[in-house]
Order: sequence, then C-alpha cells, then structure tokens
Amino acid sequence: MPRLSFGSWVEDAVDWLQSNLTWIFDFIKTVLGGMYDGVNAVLGGGEPLLMAGIFAVIAFWLRGVIPAVATFVGFALIDSLALWDEAMATLSLVVVAAVITIVIAVPTGIWAARNSRVSSALRPVLDVMQTMPAFVYLIPGVMFFGVGVTPGVIATIVFAMPPGVRMTELGIRQVDSELVEAAEAFGTSPKHTLTRVQLPLALPTIMAGINQVIMLALSMVVIGGMAGAGGLGEKVYAAITQLQVGLAAESGIAVVILAMYLDRMTGALNERVSPLGRRAAAKVAAGARRLKFTHYKPGTAVAMTGVVVLALVAGGLNIAGSSDAKGSQADASDVGQGQKINMGYIPWDEGIASTFLWKEILEQRGYETGITQLDAGPLYSGVARGDIDFQTDSWLPTTHKDYWDKYSDQLDDMGAWYGPTSLELTVPSYVKGIDSLEDLKGQGKKFDGKIIGIEASAGMMGTLNKKVLKEYGLEGEYKVVSSSTSSMLAELNASIKKKEPVVVTLWSPHWAYGKHDLKKLKDPKGAWGKGEEVHTVAHKGFAKKAPAVAKWLKDFKLSEEQLTSLENEIQNAGQGKEQDGVRAWLKKNDGLVDKLAPVPGGAGGSQQGKDAGKTVNMGYFPWDEAIASTYLWQNMLEDRGYRTTVKQLDPGPLYTGLAQGQLDVQFDSWLPTTHKDYWDRYKDNLTDLGSWYGPTSLELSVPSYVKGIDSLEDLKGQGKKFKGKIIGIESSAGMMGTLNKKVLKEYGLEGEYKVVSSSTSSMLAELNRSIKKKEPVVVTLWSPHWAYGKHDLKKLEDPKGAWGEGEQIHTVAKKDFAKDFPELTGWLKDFKLSEAQLASLEVELQKGGAGKEKESARRWMNANPDVVAKLAPVS
Repeated sequence: MPRLSFGSWVEDAVDWLQSNLTWIFDFIKTVLGGMYDGVNAVLGGGEPLLMAGIFAVIAFWLRGVIPAVATFVGFALIDSLALWDEAMATLSLVVVAAVITIVIAVPTGIWAARNSRVSSALRPVLDVMQTMPAFVYLIPGVMFFGVGVTPGVIATIVFAMPPGVRMTELGIRQVDSELVEAAEAFGTSPKHTLTRVQLPLALPTIMAGINQVIMLALSMVVIGGMAGAGGLGEKVYAAITQLQVGLAAESGIAVVILAMYLDRMTGALNERVSPLGRRAAAKVAAGARRLKFTHYKPGTAVAMTGVVVLALVAGGLNIAGSSDAKGSQADASDVGQGQKINMGYIPWDEGIASTFLWKEILEQRGYETGITQLDAGPLYSGVARGDIDFQTDSWLPTTHKDYWDKYSDQLDDMGAWYGPTSLELTVPSYVKGIDSLEDLKGQGKKFDGKIIGIEASAGMMGTLNKKVLKEYGLEGEYKVVSSSTSSMLAELNASIKKKEPVVVTLWSPHWAYGKHDLKKLKDPKGAWGKGEEVHTVAHKGFAKKAPAVAKWLKDFKLSEEQLTSLENEIQNAGQGKEQDGVRAWLKKNDGLVDKLAPVPGGAGGSQQGKDAGKTVNMGYFPWDEAIASTYLWQNMLEDRGYRTTVKQLDPGPLYTGLAQGQLDVQFDSWLPTTHKDYWDRYKDNLTDLGSWYGPTSLELSVPSYVKGIDSLEDLKGQGKKFKGKIIGIESSAGMMGTLNKKVLKEYGLEGEYKVVSSSTSSMLAELNRSIKKKEPVVVTLWSPHWAYGKHDLKKLEDPKGAWGEGEQIHTVAKKDFAKDFPELTGWLKDFKLSEAQLASLEVELQKGGAGKEKESARRWMNANPDVVAKLAPVS
C-alpha cells in the first residue's frame, strides 16, 4: 500500500488556517478568555472561607444540612492546603466549558432526537470526539490560540460534548410516544409539545448528561494544565513531572473534593428543576421519621438571601484587601510600574530555580508576573506567539535544536546564563564493568535491551537515537524507551531499590547525581558532542516591550555554586513554596538583586562603564596568577557592561597576538627578566600599563623532608639523589633560560643535572607524585604560588644571586589600547593586588577546579564585595 500522507495534509490545513483565519482565533480567544476571567474574578475574588460558606449554602438548598457541613469542611480543607486560588481557577474553567458545552449539546441533542438523518450524521462525529485521545486536542488548540486557558477550554468542550448530546437525544426519544401523540391530538404545537411534554419528562436523563459533561470537563484539568490552563491541573502536572508525591496527593484531594461537590450538586439540581425529581424528593422527606432536620432544605428565597449576604461580605473584604495591597505596593520600586511579564518553564530543576528567581526579582522591581509550567513544545510555541515573554531553560545547540530551528525567526536569544552542561547515559555504580558507552555493546540482555529515555521531543533523544547508538554499534541491541523525565527518574529509583541494572539518559547538572551513587558513562568518541549552554529565550519584540528586563536578562549569569545552592534552597522550602526558597536564598546573597537587575541611578545603575558595550579580547598563558587575574577582570568588565573574550595561549603566540592587535591585553608579563626576549622583540607594538604585583621571586624548591638540601650550593654532588634531574616548566619560559645559562653554571651543576622541560602542570604533577612517595625531587617554582600552601616545601637559598632580583608582574596591551579603551586604561594603570589578595584568589580557583575559573573568581569577588568599586571605579 502506498504511504497515505494524512498527517501532512492536516499540517497543511493547520498552516493555512493560521495564515488566513487568525482574526477568528483571536476573537474566540478574547471571548473565552474574557468569560474565564469574569468567572474567576467572582469565584476567586472573595475570602476563601466566606466563599466556602456560599458553596455550603447552595449545598444546604439542594441537599440538606449534612451535605452543607461536608461542603464547608471540604472547601476549608482546600484552603488549608494553600490550593484555593488553583481550585477556583479550575472551577472557573469547568464552569465556562460546561456552560458552553451545555448550550451547544442540548439543542444539538434535541435536533438529533427529532431528525433521524441528523442523528445518523452526528453519531460518527461524536464517536471521534469521545474516543480521540484528549491530548490531541491540545495541539491545534495551542497552535491556534497559544498557551493559556483557551486551549484548555476548547479541548474540554470537545471532549465533554458527546455525553451531553447523546443523553439529551436519548431522554427525548425515551418519552412515551403515546403521550406525544395525545398532546398532538389535543392540538398542541410542536414547540409546546417539546417544552411542555418531552423536555419535562426527559429532564432526568438530560440532567444525567449534564452531570457527565461536568465530570468529563473536570477530568480534563490535568491535560489543560499541560497547555498552560493553570489551576489544579498545573499543580498535578507539576507533581507528576517533578515526582512530588505530596503535592500530587494534595492536588488530587482538591480535585476529588471539587468533583464530589459538582457531582452531588448537579444530581440534586434535578430534584429542584424536574417534576419527577421533586415528587421523588417529597416521598423521601415524607417517609423520614428520624432526624427529620437532616432532610430539611430551605426555600429558594432563603438560600438566595444567604448567598447574597455572604457574597456582599466577601466582596467588601476583597475591596478592603485590594486597597491594602495598593498601599503596600506604593513602597516598592516603580521601575516596572505594574507591567505584566509572563514567564514559562519546563519542569527541570534549573528551569524552576531560574524562573522563580526572576519572578521574585521582577516583583521586587515593580513588575506583575505570570508563571506557567509547560512541556517544551507548548512552551516554545507560546514564546514564539508572544503569549509568554521569556523562558530561561533553552538547552542549545543540541537538546532544544528542533524547537529553535522551528521558531527561531520568532525568538530572540538573550544569551547563555549557565554552562557548559553535558549529556550522558548513566548507570548505578553497582553495575560493574560498565564504565563507558563502549562497554554497553554485547550487554543488552543485562539491561533487558532497554535504555530509559525522557520526552521523545527532547533534542538529546534525537542525538541518542541518530548518533550515539550508531557510533557505538548499539542499534538493534538496545531500544530507547521514550517516556518523560519523571518516568525516567521513577524507573531509575525503582531499579536502584531493587539493585537491578538500568541505563538511563541524564545530564549535568542534575540533582540525581547527588541523590544516587551513579556513573556517567564515558564517551571516548565524543558522540554526544560538546557541552551545551543554558540560554534565556524571549519572543521577538520583547526588548522593545520591556527594555530594562531584556538588558537584565542579557547580563544574567549564575555560577554552578550559585545555581546548586539556589536549587537546594528551593528543595528545602518544600512543594509549592519555590518563591519562599528563592527569598531565603536571596537573603544569603545580599546585593544580588541589585547586581542582576540594576536600577538606573540606584545601587546597580552605577555599574555601567563609559565604554560599556565594547569587546575586550584577553589572552593568558596557564600560570596561576595569569588565570586568576584574567578571570577576575573578565567578571569585573562584564559587571561594567563590557563584552569579553578569553583565550589561552603560549607566551610566544600571546605576545605576537598582542603586537598584531588580534588581542587587546594580558595580565602576566614578568619583567624585566622572564619575558625579556618577548618584550625586546615586540615592545614597539605594545603598551606597558604598569605592574600590578611584585616583587616576585624565582627559585628551585624541594620537599621539606629532603634533609641537608637548603641552598643551591647543597645540590652539588647530590645528583644521584635526584636522579640527575631538575623538573622544569615550559622551555619557552625566561626562567628556564636563566636556570640553564646562569644558575647551573654559577653553582657548578652543569653535567650533574639535566633540566627536564615539560609544562607547569606536568611539573606540579611530578612534585605531587614524588611527595606521595616521599621521594627526593627538585623543581622550578616561583613566588607567589599556591603549591607553597598545599605542600610543605623549601625554597633553596640563592646566596650568589644567580636568579637575579625579583620581578614585577605587568599588564601589557596592544599599542592603541589607550585610544580604544580610555576608561579601562585608567583602571589597569591603577590595578594592584596584594600578596594576600592574590593568594586567596588563587586558592579559590584551585577549590573550584578546572573549567570553573570564572565562577571561582566570582565567588572570590562576592567574598570581597568592595573590590569592583576599588579596581574599576565609575564616576
């Protein structure tokens, strides 16, 4: 059979509708959104317990005393679970969807009951509506109407419509035909036959259909939450995706309470509006002998009076609360002036943390915020449409590549705020012999031939299926099981409890590595590609809509330590209290709000330099003081609004790059000795901005356990002890020339010792290895250096002064640097660090580890809050 391209036809039709009928969709969205907002303003605007009282009065009117008490207790429980607003939002959505559904379903059912052709035509349509997976309705809903309430309402209407139509048709068809014939025989018109005979007798069945409409509408709340409809659906969805059992239970109880209330009330309403229902209720009340008061139901006028009184009280309290809120708002910053900023997030930890962080920051800056949890697809669609202003969890260029490629014309990349990340396959540590992706080959039976994945739409799943499996020859042996992040984590947790082998998709950073003892499978072939960056993505035009926020987001950065501590604080705050966790974290990071969201003319406004926006290209060679000073200045310059690039090079290419103007500045010129050759060669094309540290010293050093070697003179005749080797650094370093040409000769060590050229890292590795084995070793070192803090070393004295005098560490720039960067030139000429400052900065970088230099320098700056103002003052 030829391939039927039904799906592509549907996509073409959707594209045509989007291009040509947008005005209709916008009108529907406005109408439905307005209805929802109106209902929600009424239900959610009052004091919760007073509103619970109103619901209880309605229950008293319809069902009696005991149901009324149960109603009040149930809604009070919802309030005590801090889910009142969400419950009212859900109830509002159900009410709007149910009213629209009933208005359409009942007349349609009547039409079908009175016309067999209409009934035959409707039956397959209703079958499709009722059996089609409800998730499918969300796709066109989101594409036509964007994320929010409208797709949820539309999907609910379509899903809940069939029982309303079917039960109405059934009820009317079941009316005794002889009664209809008798009415017609007495000259009753078809209209009056319907309204006075058929509808009253069919009303119990119709009401049962309405009851089913409402129940089905309520069952759609979770699916609606996936499209941004909010309410309890969003809470349940969040609990599912984040494995929050407690939140799921609480939200589920709230849904159950709403369901029971709506079910009992719509069932009881039949007794009030149906003649048959009233007759049955009267018989029950007459037959009751005990506890007659429990069957008492107030009249409609009494119940209405109670509802009106409670509503007026609730409305009055709401007005008073609004005025109080306005009063407190007057003390807040007026930067945002109440402008609404809508944010969305995928329920990944870093997405939750960064989103709620910006929610708190923006509210402190006077903005009103909305926040919605969505899957990646609806989220990107919502941002592209402008329904959501920005989201902070775009993993690029791999994981979210498909979404970026699809919507990039409608999106603005505000830059990366965290990275690099990594994607990986992971197994529990108890799975022996599996340490690399290569080790998986031939081991499929051990894992039941399965790799537990996440959402099929995630970019990493595409990379896994199309590249990783193929690269390591795992195709056919393993099947990648698409599920969801929460399902993957649940499977991992269950397997670990049973000590069963399992291999799952994961990424770094992720809290699972802190909770479980896991192994990241090595990727020697680099199939996963390079680590990604976590970006902030906004819709086109957002920078124009909120320029201050756009600038803050472009400058937004968090270190791994900051992000981890923020995520932990949110975890400690508990479910549903993410913003409380953010506030607690901000208290421990005083001044961070001013740094992330500087106010013009305020604490953060003065951070912008006169040349903000210019790019400074910095270079360094991998000496500790160079790394420390370079990343310190990178952070400070970015704080002042500059853009920066950083490159690591050997001294020769670095000086050449400066002389040719390809680099702007470097901070580690050891003059007048170590880098004399480079300075002499390129000085006509360089600018010396002065020394920022000194004097330094060059030396040979030995571990303190090497007895009898305290001076360079003591080395003579001891060559065998050190295997005739002095462990050096890069051969291009000036101190290596001084050692070979002067120091060895001055102390008569030529021939006895060979200077081994390596690298700084290799020299330190050899020093560390020798110390662990307590072996004698002599190495080239210099002061200051963190090795003196880590190890117990002796600097060998130089009584003949062969090393020469101590040097100064200079900042050297390209020739036209002062012309291109006048403000920065002034800062660098005044740049100084004391030995204590430099030593503490280097220690912080060592703690942070390789690849975390920038974050480590930021950590040191946070511990020295006045350093930026002193080193890079802005007038």
